[in-house]
Amino acid sequence: MTITKIKLYNYCNAYNHYNQIMSFRLLKDKAYSKLMLVFTSLSVSIVLFIGIGLYCKSLPVLHKSSWGSLLTSSEWKPLKGLFGFFPFIMGTLWVTAISILIALPLCLLTSFYITEYAPNRIRKILVPFVNLLSGIPPVIFGVWGVLFIIPLIQDHIAPHFVEFSTGYSVLAGGIVLAVMIFPLIVSIVCEVLNTIPGELKDASLALGATKWETIRKVSVRKATPGIVAAVVLAISRAFGETIAVLMVCGNNPVVPHSIFDPGYPLPALIANNYGEMMSIPLYDSALMFAALLLFIIILLFNIISRLILARVERKLAV
Repeated sequence: MTITKIKLYNYCNAYNHYNQIMSFRLLKDKAYSKLMLVFTSLSVSIVLFIGIGLYCKSLPVLHKSSWGSLLTSSEWKPLKGLFGFFPFIMGTLWVTAISILIALPLCLLTSFYITEYAPNRIRKILVPFVNLLSGIPPVIFGVWGVLFIIPLIQDHIAPHFVEFSTGYSVLAGGIVLAVMIFPLIVSIVCEVLNTIPGELKDASLALGATKWETIRKVSVRKATPGIVAAVVLAISRAFGETIAVLMVCGNNPVVPHSIFDPGYPLPALIANNYGEMMSIPLYDSALMFAALLLFIIILLFNIISRLILARVERKLAV
């Protein structure tokens, strides 16, 4: 009986010790989860802090003019206190749209070739070269645009469509941006295509489909959410690009009416003028409002694209 009591006592001690260890581990796990929640909240709140900071800095120009007049006016006369941002908004949209229209087809075809057609030895050569493009500084792209793209547009492309063009245009900005976002889209799309199960493509080929039909009806369908995500990231990058665009767009605050007209995107406006002409009343506030506009445009675009992506995923799941 005594031995049984000793065993029972030892068992209870072991059980209590185990409970203490488990309680400590659970407490530690909860502490780590709360800590990670705090750091995650801080990371996410940075976006909110940026937006609030830009809005507060923009208040002087907002007190003088309404949102409607600032967004729809084309008059940019800082010395007279007139700040119309419509030309800069349109310049940003023109350059970004042209870059996506040029880059997207090339990126998709390149990605399909690398993942589906290219032999291993060629793939090992192409992938490092594509990744190398993402490491080139933006100013190098700007210099390349000035030395090669501007003369190409001025002497060989524009004369077929307009009477005169200096070459400094939204088309030049779009071409330079297309080359800059090229490696980003290709890298993401290649990664997405590589995640598609080989059994799906083998089944399509076994049913008599050609390689191209398999790509169009199987690979593209399965990779659509990833392609949309890649385009969203590329457009966000294009919206915020500064130096290269500043060097080739012409920086003329007028609304572009054709691809051969000069433009003045919002990032170029901020980079070109911040730190200068600060003696002009409301000028620094107007530039902060330009940054706020760019912030809102990118934020709205990302929210809308996420909604579209969720809808696409639901359709593909049906």
